[in-house]
Amino acid sequence: MSTATTTDAKPQQKAPAGERVADWADGRLGIYSLAKSNMRKIFPDHWSFMLGEICMYSFIIIILTGVYLTLFFHPSMNEIVYHGSYAPMHGIRMTEAYASTLDISFDVRGGLLIRQIHHWGALIFLAAMFVHMMRVFFTGAFRKPREVNWLFGFLLFVLGMFTGFTGYSLPDDLLSGTGVRFTQGAILSVPVVGTYISMFLFGGEFPGHDMVARFYSVHILLLPGIMLGLMVAHLILVFYHKHTQFAGPGRTNKNVVGMPLLPVYMAKAGGFFFLVFGVIAVIAAAFTINPVWALGPYRPDQVSTGAQPDWYMGFAEGLVRVMPGWEINLWGHTLVLGVFIPLTLFGLILAAIAVWPFLESWVTGDKREHHIAQRPRNSPTRTGFGVAWITVYFIGLVGGGNDLWATHFHLSLNSISWFVRIGFFVGPVLAFIITKRICLGLQRRDAEKVLHGRESGIIKRLPHGEFIEVHEPLNQNQLHTLTAHEQYAPAEIGPEVDENGVERKVGATQKLRAKLSKGMYGEGNQIAKPTAEEYKEITSGHGHH
Repeated sequence: MSTATTTDAKPQQKAPAGERVADWADGRLGIYSLAKSNMRKIFPDHWSFMLGEICMYSFIIIILTGVYLTLFFHPSMNEIVYHGSYAPMHGIRMTEAYASTLDISFDVRGGLLIRQIHHWGALIFLAAMFVHMMRVFFTGAFRKPREVNWLFGFLLFVLGMFTGFTGYSLPDDLLSGTGVRFTQGAILSVPVVGTYISMFLFGGEFPGHDMVARFYSVHILLLPGIMLGLMVAHLILVFYHKHTQFAGPGRTNKNVVGMPLLPVYMAKAGGFFFLVFGVIAVIAAAFTINPVWALGPYRPDQVSTGAQPDWYMGFAEGLVRVMPGWEINLWGHTLVLGVFIPLTLFGLILAAIAVWPFLESWVTGDKREHHIAQRPRNSPTRTGFGVAWITVYFIGLVGGGNDLWATHFHLSLNSISWFVRIGFFVGPVLAFIITKRICLGLQRRDAEKVLHGRESGIIKRLPHGEFIEVHEPLNQNQLHTLTAHEQYAPAEIGPEVDENGVERKVGATQKLRAKLSKGMYGEGNQIAKPTAEEYKEITSGHGHH
């Protein structure tokens, strides 16, 4: 038997180079199966979800511009005599850090613009983080299974504050030096360990010779590295848990209604990145921030007029500025309460918003997963607490700029300080009560709309002469949105004695939980949703116009 071979068979064509590379990578990394399962993941479409994207994009911009600045910055406190391009500073002794900042601003091509973008990007990053956190808080998007992700976001905000502080301290100009001196005083107020922390940070008595070099390492390596890890973990958990979505027809805790990651969402996200970058670049080009050449190098015997921290640190400084100068002496040591108490309050106020998800979970006893975001009006106590927290923050921010308020508006500095002191206690209480009343009012309006429909603005006269406004009934989509939320029943302690007449032992934590639950979900804290029977009775013709 012989076998015949065909000589006219066409040789097998090679696949394109890109496809061969993809096949090679898939054989080692399994990218095809990974892409198939994740690239079509659905993301809901709502404008408020873009706040998190602004945080991420501004962080990327900060990293990119920061890498460029590190190529020209010299983190040294060795003193030199300046003979650079900025003539007004000729012959002045300054540190190499300050001189290199002047060189970046006046000699490096695009250096000043990059500095401005870097600084404005940091401010916008923290502002976006603040607003994004409040969006998550007010909509209850921190509930199970997202409590850990909430903590990641909170840590990103706190670390961003300290990263910004170390960043604007690096130029060693008069403004940043004044801020560092303020911080050093706050550190010294900490009992027992304050002096040790100060010596460790500054390498000796303030300002020492190692401050800029140490802050530089913390600013470009330690804190950004931790933040980058937290952001990656945050995004992984968002991807894993899926994004929250607002209530609507077809939306449940087991699905997501929206757009696929590829190609729609990625195309929109890419365009939004360049939009954010463009806006920050325009702001940086049009509005100068931190003009170090107008302030001069830092000298311990001078203080810059109108020295103000960036907005996110203004709250902490405001607490110190308005706090009375209390001191006590114990066993030969002076405890500066006028600084230590505000420092402690600053940490406690930040921690209050961080632990709320765990407190709410404990009070409700709800262990279910939640993927539907709540409307803030449907949780009046939480919304009131959040507004009260923001009120405290901004009242402290007013205290941090009390001198500028006084000079710009011709007010008494003491009057502003007393306003902040009183407002610190009264403001959040009023904000909580007013916000809660507004939420309850909005709940009542929603209930009226469900039962009686939407006001159409059309006035009709009945045969007997009465004028009425015609109400248009809501469609099913609107009815679902207004009634989809759940309402918790307050926890009860139960009878004080069991069925045998024996007194039950009720723990203090159980009593506290019941009391908090009653305060959050008891009578007067939420408006009951209309029932299906009420809706049928109204819409059947009894009084419905």
